[in-house]
Amino acid sequence: QIHFEILRGHRDAVSSCHFCFEDTKVLSCSYDRTMKLWDVEKGVPLQVFEEKHTAPISECNLAPDDRRVVTSSYDNTVKAWDMETGKMLWTVEHEGIVTSCNISCDGRYVVSGSDKGNSICVFDAVSATVVSRIQGHHKSTITRCCFHPDNQRVTSVSYDKTIKLWDMTTRSTSITINEGHSNAISDCCFTSDGHYLCTASWDRSLKIWDIKTGEFPCQEPISLSQGHEGSVSSCLFSQDASLVVSGGYDKTIALWDTEAGSKKLTLKGHWGWVTDVAISRNKKWILSASKDSTLRLWNIEKMDHIPSVTESRKLRGSNITQCEECEKSFLCPQRSDSEMRPRCVFCRL
Repeated sequence: QIHFEILRGHRDAVSSCHFCFEDTKVLSCSYDRTMKLWDVEKGVPLQVFEEKHTAPISECNLAPDDRRVVTSSYDNTVKAWDMETGKMLWTVEHEGIVTSCNISCDGRYVVSGSDKGNSICVFDAVSATVVSRIQGHHKSTITRCCFHPDNQRVTSVSYDKTIKLWDMTTRSTSITINEGHSNAISDCCFTSDGHYLCTASWDRSLKIWDIKTGEFPCQEPISLSQGHEGSVSSCLFSQDASLVVSGGYDKTIALWDTEAGSKKLTLKGHWGWVTDVAISRNKKWILSASKDSTLRLWNIEKMDHIPSVTESRKLRGSNITQCEECEKSFLCPQRSDSEMRPRCVFCRL
């Protein structure tokens, strides 16, 4: 019921994937030490970036204007590339393997996470000059790091089950969450306005944190569970934050309705772990990367007409209520005490 296309060309696990150039292209990188730019319509590689990394590429990340891309690798380096010419622009050496990299939304900075000293490093995206290096930022390997849309904070997650927000201005950790998940945290992402942070974990759940309100430390996150039968590897918000897409080691992709706080759809087809996911700006396509060496493009444009999605929506509709305070609609959990007013999942009132 969901049409999909398989992109074949990598020779090993695909570790990272993104839509780019207004959803007409796809960027991927792999343990085969290459990065590829694909044509979405034709399903073929247009450009191959290779012969520079000497070990698996752990992640690739694009600048907002799609003109530059950075890659992190187990060869202890982060490299920057010119998307038009395919030429490598610079290399930053690390003391340990680099597990993650990200470019700030203004394109000025790059952040990377290294297993040596469980550190994060922030450096200039043009000159590659190191701005900050924070040793011992986590107690175990950093799995993912990314910039907040305000370009002033860096979020990182780790095997140590903690979430940290580090402030570029004060050069200090502004927020630490120690008890958000019961197992390693594998991924994190922000909504485009920076209001919410989503984290994915090996405890088989995702959590959405409201980091904008001053009461953030006291609030419980919105929990998205019962979507994967194994560890959750990756997560991403849609541009309008109405959807979250997640990938798992159970070889599936899950689509979540953030307003209702429930799963809409499960996509199955990969025969290896799903390592990364992406969603197009128009919400018509889901992109998934897998340990099976392939990427898949899933057309979800008509998913709301699928019987299982329709039935699920009807079931949720009977339990939808509206908060009197924030006026947002949310899924009301069934309670034995009918007189007990349900707590809004957004404002917690």
